[in-house]
Amino acid sequence: MQRTRKLTIIGTQLWLLLSTLLAGMSANAIEEPAFEVRQRWDEEQIEIREYAPRIMAVTEMAERENDGFRVLAGYIFGGNAREQEIAMTAPVQQTMSAPAEMAFMMPAEYAFDELPKPNDARVAFRQAPAYTAAVIRFSGWANAEKADANWQKLRGFLIREGIEIVGEPTLNQYNPPWTLGFLRRNEIIVPVKRDESGEESSATELS
Repeated sequence: MQRTRKLTIIGTQLWLLLSTLLAGMSANAIEEPAFEVRQRWDEEQIEIREYAPRIMAVTEMAERENDGFRVLAGYIFGGNAREQEIAMTAPVQQTMSAPAEMAFMMPAEYAFDELPKPNDARVAFRQAPAYTAAVIRFSGWANAEKADANWQKLRGFLIREGIEIVGEPTLNQYNPPWTLGFLRRNEIIVPVKRDESGEESSATELS
């Protein structure tokens, strides 16, 4: 897989924008994508998950750092035909290979044709189908070096386990800026081929 070294991490000033939104919300939990864990390796902090379909708001990331986040945040803050605020979800997802792209999951309450039209033509929508993914979790601030190191760790593990990678990895960040580094949740998620064999694995298997 050809990868870019110019992985953009969400900057402090835009996390402050996100903080404003999160602070104004109720105590309800931030919505995350629906999934089921099929296998888990606790020591490596790696899981195989089955993700449900979801709708994504996506935009290409320009050369300037944080442009992608700014565009998508503008949409959910009311930059749309209805001037409607849309709840923030987690994680903020970005590709790790060119062309660079950022995505926000849209809340499950919206059907594809119910989303308000963006004022900014750089915002597009994508219906993401259900899929199987391998995930590695890590803490701290997700700089480019740490994200790449965890991707290489996940990739090497999947190769050793004979699990076929069928897509490109993404960096997923879940926390607002006031979260302490050791409590922060970041994940590298990559699509893999679903195991239809039903064979036993050395991993913890969940139903």
